[in-house]
Amino acid sequence: MQEKKAFHMNGYVGLLGLVILFVAGGLLFLRGTLSESSSLVVIGIVLWIITVLFLSSLTIVGPNQAKAVLFFGKYLGTIKDNGLFITTPLTQKTNISMKVRNFNSSLLKVNDSDGNPVEISAVVVFKVVDTAKALFDVDYYLDFVEIQSETAIRHIATQYPYDTFDENDLTLRGNTEEVSEKLALELQERLAIAGVEVVETRLNHLAYATEIANAMLQRQQAKAILSARQTIVEGAVTMTQMALEQIEAGQQIAFSDDKKIQLINNLLVSIITDKGTQPVINTGDVDN
Repeated sequence: MQEKKAFHMNGYVGLLGLVILFVAGGLLFLRGTLSESSSLVVIGIVLWIITVLFLSSLTIVGPNQAKAVLFFGKYLGTIKDNGLFITTPLTQKTNISMKVRNFNSSLLKVNDSDGNPVEISAVVVFKVVDTAKALFDVDYYLDFVEIQSETAIRHIATQYPYDTFDENDLTLRGNTEEVSEKLALELQERLAIAGVEVVETRLNHLAYATEIANAMLQRQQAKAILSARQTIVEGAVTMTQMALEQIEAGQQIAFSDDKKIQLINNLLVSIITDKGTQPVINTGDVDN
């Protein structure tokens, strides 16, 4: 099915014409009755019938609405203009909304690419752009959007890990913008048959399933501690190297290898430890 424009004309102009036609039919009927002219009577009745038929075709189309026109089961086209119109008589006119709509998916439990169960849901913003496909190519397009949206969310969630140690990997938690864009592209392919355009998709809930949430929280904490320790060690090594270079250069002191090892050990311990260090003063050897 392809959407096409249905025949329609301005309703106010058409209504004025029908009033004139009705009056003309009444005058002809009256003149034929008085003059006993059956032909005038018949013409007057025909004009009345035409007037009634076209009056039944009057239709009102509101903002962001459309009406599909069917003539005994045959699709004649769609009226998307707003206002009062006269269209083909004896037709069925079906309303369809062109407004932007939101669909909030239910909370889905799926396995990510690593096999970890996660809970995920998304908001899908869409609108109808082809009324013929929406009405005739699918049974009920709102149900179609709901089912296809949840199917696409499940498929996207299985393609990426929830989280990873590699910062370059695409993850559900760390790359929500990219994941939402890929979800929108896949969903648009699925909903094109229904004449629906996907305006936007957004993940509105993402978390590990309750049965593994505690274990994954501990893993994230361990990852954070490891990253912090790595930063501290790198900084401590740099500071120790700078201290040795400045002492040797400024005081013109040459340390032996043993003294360097001892000094490095003391500096690293004092910098890296998370507790306060107690200084030990070397007073030299004491004779008994």
